[in-house]
Amino acid sequence: MASLRVPIATYRVQLNRSFRFGDVRVLLPYLHHLGISDLYTSPVLAARRRSLHGYDVIDPACLNAELGTDEDFDSLVADLKAHGMGLLLDIVPNHMAASPDNPWWMDVLENGCSSPYADFFDIEWEPPESTLRGRVLLPILGAPYHQVLEDRELVLGLDEQGLFLRYHDLRLPLNLKSYPLVLSYGLDGLRSMLGGDHAALRQFERLMEDIGRLPDPSTQQSRQTTRLPRRREAIKRALSRLVAGSPETSSFIADNVARFNGEKGDSFAPGLLERLLDQQVYQLAFWKTGREKINYRRFFDVSDLIGICVEKPHVFEATHAAILRLVHEGKVTGLRIDHIDGLADPPGYLARLQRRVAGDEGETSGKRPRFYVVVEKVLSGDEPLPRQWPVFGTTGYDFLNLLNALFVHPEGARALSATYARVTGCEETFADMVYRKKKQVIGQLFPAEVRRLGWYLARLAQQDTDARGLSQDALSGAIEAVTACLPVYRIYTRSLRARRRDRAYVEHAVHEARRQEPSIDTRALEFLRRVLILDASGTISRERKREWLRFVMRWQQFTGSVMAKGLEDTALYNYNRLVSLNDVGGDPGANGLSIEAFHQRNLTRQEQWPHALNATATHDTKRGEDARARLNVLSELPDEWEESLVRWQEWNRPKKRPVNGQLVPDPNMELLLYQTLVGAWPYAPEMSGFEDRLKAYLVKTAREAKVFTSWLSPNPEYEEALVGFSEAILDTSRSNLFLEDFLALQRRVAHYGIFNSLSQVLLKIASPGIPDFYQGTELWDLSLVDPDNRRPVDFALRQRQLDGLAQQEAGSRSDLVRGLMSSLEDGRAKMYLTCKALGIRQNYPNVFRRGDYIPLQADGRSREHVCAFARRWKGTWAIAAVPRLLAKLVPLARMPLGRDVWGDDMLLLPEQAPAAWRDAFTDATVCVSTSGRGLPLSSVFGMFPVALLLGGPM
Repeated sequence: MASLRVPIATYRVQLNRSFRFGDVRVLLPYLHHLGISDLYTSPVLAARRRSLHGYDVIDPACLNAELGTDEDFDSLVADLKAHGMGLLLDIVPNHMAASPDNPWWMDVLENGCSSPYADFFDIEWEPPESTLRGRVLLPILGAPYHQVLEDRELVLGLDEQGLFLRYHDLRLPLNLKSYPLVLSYGLDGLRSMLGGDHAALRQFERLMEDIGRLPDPSTQQSRQTTRLPRRREAIKRALSRLVAGSPETSSFIADNVARFNGEKGDSFAPGLLERLLDQQVYQLAFWKTGREKINYRRFFDVSDLIGICVEKPHVFEATHAAILRLVHEGKVTGLRIDHIDGLADPPGYLARLQRRVAGDEGETSGKRPRFYVVVEKVLSGDEPLPRQWPVFGTTGYDFLNLLNALFVHPEGARALSATYARVTGCEETFADMVYRKKKQVIGQLFPAEVRRLGWYLARLAQQDTDARGLSQDALSGAIEAVTACLPVYRIYTRSLRARRRDRAYVEHAVHEARRQEPSIDTRALEFLRRVLILDASGTISRERKREWLRFVMRWQQFTGSVMAKGLEDTALYNYNRLVSLNDVGGDPGANGLSIEAFHQRNLTRQEQWPHALNATATHDTKRGEDARARLNVLSELPDEWEESLVRWQEWNRPKKRPVNGQLVPDPNMELLLYQTLVGAWPYAPEMSGFEDRLKAYLVKTAREAKVFTSWLSPNPEYEEALVGFSEAILDTSRSNLFLEDFLALQRRVAHYGIFNSLSQVLLKIASPGIPDFYQGTELWDLSLVDPDNRRPVDFALRQRQLDGLAQQEAGSRSDLVRGLMSSLEDGRAKMYLTCKALGIRQNYPNVFRRGDYIPLQADGRSREHVCAFARRWKGTWAIAAVPRLLAKLVPLARMPLGRDVWGDDMLLLPEQAPAAWRDAFTDATVCVSTSGRGLPLSSVFGMFPVALLLGGPM
């Protein structure tokens, strides 16, 4: 049975063939010194060759050899234990790579329903399309199917493993039942050559008879025949021996292979090869059009990542055997569950996982989980994580957005809305844009899924008195509209009675669908509503209601993909009012968060999810945490920002190029570019390579936006014009009014952004939850979206910086702090804050794990500029106090320190609080004022811009 270990602080690293187990081992002393308790890694199971992330698993039974050997992993674990550290491991239960590297997938492509892995993958073996029944659509071709055939890009081959099909670097198996079409082609010629009594001929004919007795691969019942794999392998071995031992047979088969490839004779007739392909389990298709007929569940719209049916016990066991072994051996102390919303039954999966980890088959749902598990669950708005789930919380996007909103000025954000409308002409609300973009991706990326859901719903409608006669098109239209209006990623219906909250989400979506689509078929919409909330009449049979439930559970898996692609990967690249709000789980249409609301949300986290991760950056965030902190300053300077935009647009208009009658970039993309420059503009040591990184980012964002170019239909002319514009406005070879003006504003924004950054780090560490650090973010993180945020980290630099801080701290603390404040651009202040605050968490774990959360308030004009709270466990206290919204409070030339800034304002304390406090960063003593009302802010922020104060017995 695995023991429970709750981390104190986690550090996420991205493993790949260039950053392996051995490389991480070297970092452990550094991470330990930094204050990290648990290493948090990307997936480590066998993935596709050269995978940069590990989410494309090919074999869940073993570790990824590109990351190191089993011994290397064990050595890493041993070193972790020597430092008292744990290992939080990312796992991928939702999907695997649909790749030749995946033996399970190749077995399915060869043997279809008779494969022992046929029900491992989420394949619709009986789809509406009759041509796909018992088959799998494989959208891997770079051109339409018949063009690929005519161009001879599909090549038949034979080796010791049997017949196969080669498509460029891709090798596809052929079903044994189809072998006779090739092997027996022109068989009379072989008979004439060998004679009827030849041993090789008799052996050949017996092989053909054995193949003929194999079950049809499209027959689902045949998968129950456990001897089939051995029979198939025996036939292949016999064929290999025959070819090796009979030159005549070998020559005959080679000639047939050549005929099928069009190598025999003067002309090529693709009919032979096409007949062979028609007998395969898979149906090859052009990758662009395959999405219209695809009949397996994908990870979002990624056709080479196929969903697996982890809800089936035998699939769970097969896919989790290695993970469970590592947990039971004490090598893995926590699990991060990737893409929980893709699963058919998330709470059921999590309950089974906890049972198997604990070695207990008893019920765990609703009980305190026995192993540390967090889920990658993106919460929308006020959506709560279901309390019944046996987990410790989410991976932290909810905290990221909560914390980020604290540094957005509400009035300034509203002013930016007006600026956005004036500059771009866009007056659409973000909610309406999300609806429109979700509809767009449904049509462009998920037509097969909607068609299949519509077909299933039409079958249900024919059994319903009120819905009978509704067309599949009308029902599909209702599905599209309701899916696009669903305010959350998905609901979690798993029984014949829907949860109240899920019913409310569906009712909201139906109401919005009526508003967005006045001409929608109301009968179709009403029937869909009834099905989704399982509102069946009393006369409906229980079996029919189960059919409704099956539809709901399939729809639930679909809606998350639409939200991810429509909101995260489209709308967030289109609504460019204040892009610091444009992150996973965020609301770009929001106007910031009050201090009181921040405290209330933290109190809820303390009560419900005190051990969830507190993230500020991940491998999936849209921009670096410090770029986000910078951009929030624009909400404090809305007038200056609009005036700058007007100037810049005028100066840079001559640098635009027309494409299809429109200047590139349009005002909306231009606004995104300017904000990106403000947020990501590097400090001098990091300037090299920035322009190339920016160009790659612009192309990606334009394709994600799906307005003028896209991944499906790239527009090279547009992309060249966009990149050319960025080059022109950053040109330093001649006088550049824009660049001079931009840099003046950028320096101002960056100055205040530094204090936002320091504030958010301390709040992350001291708030309820487990502070999580993404690789490299202990120094300034001004990265762009992936792959930019997955670049190699200079850990040697970080090690030197941390060692230097330790040496300086051993001398004069005040000299160290003054030095940090005089060189804020090098990021050492952030590293120092991180290390000292994590050290306090390590030394006083109960204060932060179990301690009370007490909101504090500043008085005077500082009330809206200081966020502070106390954590208290028994007699031990800690106060975290940070400034915010400083741009109008503190002149540019001044630090936010001392009496000149904070005057006589106080941080008010509860009556029972200690009178004397020690600052963890400066080692200064801060005492309650003579009036007894609280701590003078001029002392709290006397030397360092944030404070972590310790009081009571230590």
